[in-house]
Amino acid sequence: MIRRVTILGSTGSVGRNTVELVAADPEAYAIEALVALKNAELLAEQARAVGARLAVIADPTRFAALKAALAGSGIEAAAGPAAVVEAAQRPADWVMAAIVGAAGLAPTLAAVQRGALVALANKEVLVCAGALVTEAARTHGATLLPVDSEHNAIFQVFDADQAHAIERIVLTASGGPFRERPLAAMAAVTPAEAVAHPNWRMGAKISVDSATMMNKGLEVIEATHLFALGGDRVDVVVHPQSVIHGLVYYRDGSVLAQLGSPDMRTPIANTLGWPRRIPAPSPRLDLAALGRLTFEAPDPARFPALRIAREALAAGGAAPIILNAANEIAVAAFLAGAIGFLDIAAIVEESLNVLDRPAINALDDVYDTDRAARDMARRLVGNGARRAVAG
Repeated sequence: MIRRVTILGSTGSVGRNTVELVAADPEAYAIEALVALKNAELLAEQARAVGARLAVIADPTRFAALKAALAGSGIEAAAGPAAVVEAAQRPADWVMAAIVGAAGLAPTLAAVQRGALVALANKEVLVCAGALVTEAARTHGATLLPVDSEHNAIFQVFDADQAHAIERIVLTASGGPFRERPLAAMAAVTPAEAVAHPNWRMGAKISVDSATMMNKGLEVIEATHLFALGGDRVDVVVHPQSVIHGLVYYRDGSVLAQLGSPDMRTPIANTLGWPRRIPAPSPRLDLAALGRLTFEAPDPARFPALRIAREALAAGGAAPIILNAANEIAVAAFLAGAIGFLDIAAIVEESLNVLDRPAINALDDVYDTDRAARDMARRLVGNGARRAVAG
């Protein structure tokens, strides 16, 4: 049967790869909607290429450009945050949730509340609103399909029918570009160095998160919601080759692992075709050519962000929201040259230390906490407190 698809965040890295996979098999998919933040020209090009019914640009100032680029195509155009949510509510069987940051919360929840198959490529959805989203999925019969390579790897080897027999899961981390750099030298890291990931081609923000290992901390939080496990049963191991993406330890001593080239088209294809397996053009592994795979424990001194994220997970409630929001502000400030690399984790930790943590019962509570955390992180960036925090 033809699968009707909506892609939220179609012009980002994950979105572009998803469009590529859909375009490779046009008889299998009907595109209900494509959504982008501000790249109206690429959005229109994608919409024409895959025959989308609707194209939505989140930035209203780009609406005229989108309409002009779609002129004569017959493709419906819309703009603004409300239109993004309405796109997620349209009757697609499968929704790629790849809008970066807290902006992805409302449209993703809207797709979940329709009972759709929702492919989650936005960490923040579960980090900030994991309890709300998973409860909505249970209530409305939605299926959450993880797209992050590590969570998708666990998903592939996690026997839900034998969940009682699972001891723990392990997420792998490349260690980023600074795995072997002396700690004293990391204060001088530049944005250009931080975004130069050794294995994966990613956007600037997630590349910096990989360099600090905050991405792995966020993934630990996300995994507890996806797989209904306590944080003490979610481990991290540094695996520089990025070949093994996740492992599941069973009580009989078996360890099941998923392997693959570091190519996001593999986990995207796994979710796009689920429960079937569909073709993907990812490079195939040649284990003999690889020669060896290595593993090591994360260095807590070099990567304090992982500890901070675990503490936020243990605190629960509003703490993961504060963690995520402060990190987004700190990473943006680092990329802009306003703070140093080591200041990122320091600002996040200080934000967690000083902010109140209200109860989280609804999406508005998430947004309120997110705004407060961003304001605090901006103050820390701007008033010099980061220097004292960093020592």
